[in-house]
Amino acid sequence: MLTLPNILTLSRIVALPILAALLWWPTWEMGYGIAFAVYCLMGITDYFDGYLARAQGTVSKLGVFLDPIADKIMVATVILVLTAQGILRGPYVGDMHVIAGLIILIREIAVSGLREFLGGLQVSVPVSRLAKWKTTFQLICLGALILGNALPGWTVTLADFTFNLPHTVGLTTLWAAAALTLVTGWDYLRVGLKHMD
Repeated sequence: MLTLPNILTLSRIVALPILAALLWWPTWEMGYGIAFAVYCLMGITDYFDGYLARAQGTVSKLGVFLDPIADKIMVATVILVLTAQGILRGPYVGDMHVIAGLIILIREIAVSGLREFLGGLQVSVPVSRLAKWKTTFQLICLGALILGNALPGWTVTLADFTFNLPHTVGLTTLWAAAALTLVTGWDYLRVGLKHMD
């Protein structure tokens, strides 16, 4: 059970309260800088736990169970804390960016339930390439939103409109992730509907 890949997965779960605590004070730029470093480290461990498990032939049931859970609660934690602290706010649409976060959270919960249902029927649903792109956009958008608060001086002015570059990249890729979330969620649902009475 305590293989290196599983330890890396567990470290992401253990680090979540630290990450949430660092994100709790949006005016603490250094805290957000540290949070960005912790978030990046968690993303790196996410890559290496799967890579090492496959390379060493140590893929375990615990790892298969914990890895997607660690990913989902990391994304959910960051979205919820950033929403609570007013970070998912931008020009023109204000708090409407929260909708993109909700789409992502609803999809994650729905797909988890669908996978559990299909697992009972011995039906495997492989992760599509588009779903991997969705995950990539999620990681980028949340990291950029954290970085934007760590570096409030990174602003750009275009046509008399000044905006924080990392924050704007984060909000843009958040909507891209939400769009891919809807597409991939529908793909999973179509597979599930074939096995429902």
